[in-house]
Amino acid sequence: MRHGSIPGAHGRVRPLTLLGDAALGERCRDVTGFGGELAALVEDLFATMYAAQGVGLAANQIGVPLRVFVYDCPDDDDVRHLGHVVNPRLVTADGIVLRGPEGCLSLPGLEAGTERYDHAVVEGVTMTGEPVTVHGTGFFARCLQHECDHLEGRVYADRVTGWRRRRLAGQVRRASWYGGDGGPLEPPAVTGGS
Repeated sequence: MRHGSIPGAHGRVRPLTLLGDAALGERCRDVTGFGGELAALVEDLFATMYAAQGVGLAANQIGVPLRVFVYDCPDDDDVRHLGHVVNPRLVTADGIVLRGPEGCLSLPGLEAGTERYDHAVVEGVTMTGEPVTVHGTGFFARCLQHECDHLEGRVYADRVTGWRRRRLAGQVRRASWYGGDGGPLEPPAVTGGS
């Protein structure tokens, strides 16, 4: 992406990978090539995220098992954060643990109360290989943790427990887009918790 360009303006909208697809449950590979293909992937991620009206999107959510995500997300003070991270590493997740509504473009139309820290720091590089450190608080910290989870092969539903998990599992099974057998959202063997 060139300085001053509109993210996603030259990208193409790709189909989203939905819960039940094996790609969402596998850890993504590190990016090793920093050229035109990576730049095109970042543009496609932005275009797809905007088309789906999301605030973040990881590469495996469009079927590409590489460690890349994009974001255009406000924090709790309504400050906009816009960018991308290649080979991200969540180096800090601390502060207060808050349970808040969380959704995902790979689980369309669903959300559940999910616990996340209210502060996060992610380190990585840009698509040109320049080091980048992203600090997030509030809702933006939630976004950073969510996208890093995707690249580790997890979805927010993996963090949901107790009755919230059982309710979300039922909603997934009834969702018109879901063709799986319950998969990662089978209710836990031991119930309880929050």
